[in-house]
Amino acid sequence: MQILLWGIAIILSAAAAYWVYRADKKRATPYPWLTATLRGLVVFLTLLLILAPVISITNNETQKPVVVFIQDNSSSIANALGKDSNAYKQDVTALIDKLSKDYKVVTRGLQGNTTTDSLFDYNLQSTDIAKALEDVQEYYGTQNLGAVVLATDGKYNQGSNPLFQQLSLQSPLYTAGIGDSSLQKDLRISQVYHNKTVSLNSNFEIRADINATRCNGYSNGIQLTEGGQSVGSSVLSVNTDRYDRTVSFSIKATKAGLHHYTITAPAADGEENTNNNRRDVFVEVVDEQKEILIAAAAPHPDIKAIQAALSTVESYKVTVKMASEMPSMFNYKVVILHQLPSQFFNNSRDIAAVKKPTWFILGSQSNPAAIMQLPSPVQLSINPLVQRDVYPAYNPAFSSFALPQNAQAVMDKMPPLSVPQGNITALPNADLLFRSRDGEQTPVWALRQSNPAIAITTGEGLWRWRMYEYKNFNTHNTVDECIRQTVAFLAANSNEKPFSVQLTKYVWSDQESISLNAYLLNATNQQVNTADVQLSISDSVVKKQNFSFEKSGSSYRLNTGIWPAGTYTYTARTVYNGTTHTANGSFVVEHMPLEQMETGADYNMLYSLADKYNGGFVPAKNITSLADSIMKNTNIKPVIQSNIQSVPLVDWKWYFLLILVFAVAEWLLRKYWLAQ
Repeated sequence: MQILLWGIAIILSAAAAYWVYRADKKRATPYPWLTATLRGLVVFLTLLLILAPVISITNNETQKPVVVFIQDNSSSIANALGKDSNAYKQDVTALIDKLSKDYKVVTRGLQGNTTTDSLFDYNLQSTDIAKALEDVQEYYGTQNLGAVVLATDGKYNQGSNPLFQQLSLQSPLYTAGIGDSSLQKDLRISQVYHNKTVSLNSNFEIRADINATRCNGYSNGIQLTEGGQSVGSSVLSVNTDRYDRTVSFSIKATKAGLHHYTITAPAADGEENTNNNRRDVFVEVVDEQKEILIAAAAPHPDIKAIQAALSTVESYKVTVKMASEMPSMFNYKVVILHQLPSQFFNNSRDIAAVKKPTWFILGSQSNPAAIMQLPSPVQLSINPLVQRDVYPAYNPAFSSFALPQNAQAVMDKMPPLSVPQGNITALPNADLLFRSRDGEQTPVWALRQSNPAIAITTGEGLWRWRMYEYKNFNTHNTVDECIRQTVAFLAANSNEKPFSVQLTKYVWSDQESISLNAYLLNATNQQVNTADVQLSISDSVVKKQNFSFEKSGSSYRLNTGIWPAGTYTYTARTVYNGTTHTANGSFVVEHMPLEQMETGADYNMLYSLADKYNGGFVPAKNITSLADSIMKNTNIKPVIQSNIQSVPLVDWKWYFLLILVFAVAEWLLRKYWLAQ
């Protein structure tokens, strides 16, 4: 359109100039081409003002490639560098200065942008490499990101394994390894597994992963104690420089209440780091029979499989009903809904009203729109009429409960579940037990600790799992434990007391803020928060601190801040409709120097990470050589960005002056020639 307007202006101004030229030539004007030119310019500029009041101007800007330098500024780096700290600082500064000539260099710590000097403070108490890389992709992924440089010891103690992280990072990642990668003597309890809640008189298991490096010849008993009394012991004999073993303790729940257990691994001779030789475990033993409802859209072999798994738990009373004879869910502790709500029976309103812990199992009759109106650990956009086979993969990061040691090996033998076609994505607060083995990592079995607690299995076919496990391992134990522990998780998070206080966990770090949630129910089992709730926390010497809960939605919440290491008890109190309600509990705060839980550097991880993203690895002493590697990478180059700017002609005051100058010049010339 703008070209057309320019064309019209040129034609009309040329016509005006030609008309003036012919007229002046007849009058014998000395320079007719000059007056014609001036008249043409006046007409052209005036027409532009009328026909195209806004013109577009293209500005080309060359953008340098962005190089993001991520420095691990956690406290373990200070120990790893030691006396080489100043030399390393000089090398990093030289690298940044050299890159800054041709690239835009952005310096970041693990938790965000920072100045070059602040990179070397090393004051973070945890390391989350995956989150740091995710932030770089989020903030710079749409820019001309040329390269990412990560300087770290390769040890992470928070977040996911960066090697398993699914990033769409198109730029090369270069890693610089800090610290000593040789093995150092260390015996540590790397992970513990246990059920948060068990039934009275039942047997339960506490497991601990023990890792030992350069402890060849070590032999001692791993102790499990409660209140200073030994509950169990497992002899650990190390016969290699790299040793991994899982120890297990079997315990009978003989007393109701909250039990505090401690797992201790005696230090090896010459072991310097003993911060990781102890772990605390809390298990709540409950004494009550739980009513479990299994409701199904239609008869299905999964129902028998679930019923068989739960039949071994003495404290469960299981009722099975079809949708056509659906009872009130109010009297049940846990509700299992197989393909409900369905296309023909939508009971989502009843589910929302009773607010019971619920386990959804999806199938061809499921009604995804109705399920999405209820709390769920996943987001669904599916067509249940079209099914696909999804093979399960055990998620080692799952933390809601413990499964048998061979769970991963068993699940590798499992047949697929029939999962509805479409998109299924896990929400941030979901804890995935199983996901698909393919690259999509579709949630297969997910849980969410909320009020009420929710679980979802996104496909049908549990009966085949039991059959295949028995065929391959001569037992139903793993599949049955998945079912039993899911129901136990839901039952433990059911909230039927008139007043209760919940913590997300019982063992906290002295670097974490401790948060509590409180729930108050009225006579119809609905949450209310009209009453005020007070909380007092006491330490081991009965020193109290008082707090008041904040009202949030229909419940209460409180962030008490960071606490020093120790054992604490709490009492919450409220008065509702003239009745006083109290809730008691306890928690432990441990001094957990996460940065000292593992020693040494993991160069193998850094090499693999750089290889995954087409970069390169160097030890920290050679970090300046990364400048040459980046400069030689021909894929890292500037881009030209064109910006089109629309400018109104009326904003250019000189434009009107130019028209006036040309018009006055023509008038003066004519006056001069006529006077001669």
